[in-house]
Amino acid sequence: QGDIEFKDVNFRYTEQEQILPSFSLHIQPGESVALVGHTGAGKSSIIKLVARFYEYQAGQLTIDGHDIRSFDLNAYRAQLGIVSQVPFLFDGTVMENIRYGRPAATDAEIEAMAHRIGKGEWLETLPNGLHSETGERGSRLSMGQRQLVALTRVLVQRPRIFILDEATANIDPFTESQIQQALNLIMADTTAIIIAHRLSTVRAADRIIVLDHGDIIEQGNHDELLAQDGHYAELYTTYFRHQSLEYIDQKGWQA
Repeated sequence: QGDIEFKDVNFRYTEQEQILPSFSLHIQPGESVALVGHTGAGKSSIIKLVARFYEYQAGQLTIDGHDIRSFDLNAYRAQLGIVSQVPFLFDGTVMENIRYGRPAATDAEIEAMAHRIGKGEWLETLPNGLHSETGERGSRLSMGQRQLVALTRVLVQRPRIFILDEATANIDPFTESQIQQALNLIMADTTAIIIAHRLSTVRAADRIIVLDHGDIIEQGNHDELLAQDGHYAELYTTYFRHQSLEYIDQKGWQA
């Protein structure tokens, strides 16, 4: 189902480096959660623990009520859709890279899924559509195109849990809108945990978790947290406000 619960989880990379001190968080099945906070707040550690890239030292992390350590690692990872800041692409076609999410997927299934994102307009930016060569590590594609390939792969995979560490690179408005459409499709059918760097993603999340040194200091949706005028409002001003249409319009009037 995708129910995720941290119960007093203690995590550190080294004896001297405490990251999550007695961390607790419950994410409901189908809920989308955006993690925000300054560098070192613990965002990456949370998604790494859910992906089982690291083991915690104390407490409990459960998936659907079962200890995460009780699962066969390969079987568990098959239920995860993971997109990192620099998505993994191998040298091949766009279609081959998408099929990596579910090897049994047919060409027709992949094409149909790719066209669910913005009616397939993003494919028109590729020289040969789904048959375009990606190059080694996606070198022939822009960062935005790489993200769209990786997100379409997740759509084809149909995981229970989706983990995204958003890219910080600047992306053109057209590609950004296509990425947001892909995210909306994924988040409609999965439990999603996102390290958010884009305002549109933060606004789309069911719940925003504001972290500071491994502690949850605020949580709620975008409007609720802005109204509190606390830590999230400060983060918004620092990292997100320049992406808002209101800010862009204001700057346009000042120019």
